[in-house]
Amino acid sequence: MSPLIFLYIIIAFFVGAGVAFLLMRQTKSQLSDHLKSLCSDALRDNSQKFVQIAKGELESVQNVAKNDLEKRQQAIDGLVQPVRQSLDNLDREIRELENKRTGAYSELSQRVESLLQTENQLRTETGKLVQALRSPIVRGRWGEIQLRRVVELAGMIEHCDFTEQTTISTEDGRLRPDLIVHLPKAKTIVVDTKTPLNAYLDALEADEHAKSLLLVQHAKHVRAQIESLSRKSYWEQFDNAPEFVVLFLPGEMFFSAALERDPLLIEFGADKRIILATPTTLIALLRAVHYGWSQEKLAENALAISKLGSELYKRLSVMGDHFTALGKSINACVGTFNRIAGNIESRVFVTARKFKVLGVAETSEDIASLPQLDQVAREVQVDELDHQKELEM
Repeated sequence: MSPLIFLYIIIAFFVGAGVAFLLMRQTKSQLSDHLKSLCSDALRDNSQKFVQIAKGELESVQNVAKNDLEKRQQAIDGLVQPVRQSLDNLDREIRELENKRTGAYSELSQRVESLLQTENQLRTETGKLVQALRSPIVRGRWGEIQLRRVVELAGMIEHCDFTEQTTISTEDGRLRPDLIVHLPKAKTIVVDTKTPLNAYLDALEADEHAKSLLLVQHAKHVRAQIESLSRKSYWEQFDNAPEFVVLFLPGEMFFSAALERDPLLIEFGADKRIILATPTTLIALLRAVHYGWSQEKLAENALAISKLGSELYKRLSVMGDHFTALGKSINACVGTFNRIAGNIESRVFVTARKFKVLGVAETSEDIASLPQLDQVAREVQVDELDHQKELEM
């Protein structure tokens, strides 16, 4: 409480006490009325002064508080402003991320929808392919196409390194291998693509238990095909055929599925002189054959080069003889020219020059002397050619 207010309260107390003392001497009614009047006036005056003093103090306190509040507000604004900017930046980035997320989610939805459509289309096409492969004719043609593609990838050109669909007449009937690959030195490799796939195709649409049984049946079918192909004895139908036949499986999955259920399938085929081959292994085999043909051609070219070199050597030897004969002829011509020139100089020009001395010649020019040739043709000397001639003699 302010000291000034406290002082006014004390003064008001003493004034009230004096008034009370005077009123005690008056009558009770007068004292009461007078006391009420004095109290009312004092209270009114004190209230007005108190209100004025309090109002002044309150305004002062309000001004101080207002200034302090403004300073605090500025300080708070200085602290809050970076936070507000950070929050604004964060809000802007969140909105951008949300926009990107919305766009990415929309694109992802489109991609998923496209994948679903592709999967449905692929499932439909796969079903059509499976249904088509159930036909032996279509399956055989597909195997032939796969075989041709493998041969092309291996670099084995058609009608040069292999022959397709050759029919062989035997005592037991007509055999027709799918492919005959020719090796150097008149060797051949027989390839057959007749692989049963019905059990494997049924396994693709069966549950787990039935799928396992069908794959076992698929392995048995492959084993039976090895048996059947072995009985054809293709190696006996060709004069220079190797002692094995290739059974081509037109897909890696057909071989792996059969081998998983029958791990001894490769050994069984080897015992029957049948080699199982997938597109990958057949490409490797044909590439080896292609390399063999390349080496054979290199050997043939080397022999041709050797013969050509021998012939060229002989022709160079003959050409050297001709050059030697030509040089001798040139030297003989030079000697003959020098002899004729000397004869003309000593026998003819000497007499002719006397006409000028006698004044018979009408020209003042002298007869020029004939030059003598002192260069001769270079003799060709090749020791290797001479040695070759000695060997031929």
